Amino acid sequence: MPKFSYVAMDQKGKEQKGVLEAASQNEAIGRVKEMNFFPTKIVEVDKEKPTKKEKSASAGKGTKSKGKGVNLNIKIPFLGGRVKSKVLTTFTRQLATLVDAGLPLLRGLRVLEKQERNPTLKGIVGDLGTAIESGSTFSEGLAQHPKVFNRLYVNMVKAGELGGVLEVVLNRLSEFMEKAQKIKGKVVAAMFYPIAVLVVAVVILGILLTYVVPKFKEVFEGMLEGQQLPAFTRLVLGISDTVRNNFLATTAGVGVLVALFLIAIRTKAGRRLFDQIKLKMPALGPVISKVAIGRMTRTLGTLITSGVPILQALTIVKETAGNVIIGNAINAVHESVKEGETITAPMESSGVFPPMVISMVDVGEQTGALPEMLLKIADNYDEEVDNAVSAMTSLLEPIMIIFLAVIVGSIVIAMFLPLIALMQGIGEEGGGKGGND
Repeated sequence: MPKFSYVAMDQKGKEQKGVLEAASQNEAIGRVKEMNFFPTKIVEVDKEKPTKKEKSASAGKGTKSKGKGVNLNIKIPFLGGRVKSKVLTTFTRQLATLVDAGLPLLRGLRVLEKQERNPTLKGIVGDLGTAIESGSTFSEGLAQHPKVFNRLYVNMVKAGELGGVLEVVLNRLSEFMEKAQKIKGKVVAAMFYPIAVLVVAVVILGILLTYVVPKFKEVFEGMLEGQQLPAFTRLVLGISDTVRNNFLATTAGVGVLVALFLIAIRTKAGRRLFDQIKLKMPALGPVISKVAIGRMTRTLGTLITSGVPILQALTIVKETAGNVIIGNAINAVHESVKEGETITAPMESSGVFPPMVISMVDVGEQTGALPEMLLKIADNYDEEVDNAVSAMTSLLEPIMIIFLAVIVGSIVIAMFLPLIALMQGIGEEGGGKGGND
């Protein structure tokens, strides 16, 4: 009986390799699936290893092809394997449209593969088509690419396949992704202005401290002839000298502080503290809270509506919450539901969710319309995010202008204080001489 070597992905997305005996490749695929693996490559062992003649022939072809161009397929870690959410959203919408129009799934994937411009997604779509041709389901093919298709995506498609409503689930999924992309775009656009002002402030401050302030120092040394400068001016000149004379050390110090911050927020305690601070921030906190709650309710409502079991849906929502505090609250809800209790009790005790959200979830739970109520909460919070982003932008604009004016104005005042003192001294000397005359 021939032997087949296989490469497969387990349910956690880890690669598994092995060899098994089977009468044919189809039987080998079936046996790998029985082990709860998703096969990505199954090759007969004898055919996998090339003979010496094949090796020499391929080497000869390689030498002959010099000058005609070499096809290099180099994968650099951390630079490939991912697809932007905007590109993935467009792909999902197009696939939903094709399937809803009656086109078979495999044919729809081949059509999208031909027109896809993103090379990473193009290869993945080709792999999805190959997986379906080899007998795998669409959700099994998606699970082989966990970096692109998260558990929410895979489980919704799996629920659609089991219920025979794949086109409905794809439409829901595309709508969910489009709304999430829209909210993300609004928040990013709102944050652009303060970040741009901060960058401008840092550049202006660097130019003033490294170029302008030292010129004033030379002027003061020639004019004041050893007289002591005002305290504020000495402070600014000291900062300028430190930045100029220790530029590399200052830059390294800032880099170390940033690195320590990034390391700290990767720890459980640091991440929890950072997420808690984000929720409590004066202007940005309400926006972050509304975005997180809106995403949580929309994700949970969409999953339950698509037929995903509630415990599995809560696990997925916890993983995609994006905030440890809200994730812990969802975990408490999961444990409560697992014990046969209500959803609202742990939500209320967490102190994260507003009373309106708790009341609407309670009503939905009692009336059996929980998914619809969750989606209504998400729609309401989408509108609140719009208002909160507008209010935050209106508040940040004058604050950032004042911040920039204070930085530049402080340096200007520090440089003019010695000149004012010098002019006052000249005036007093002139007045004294006039009185003596």
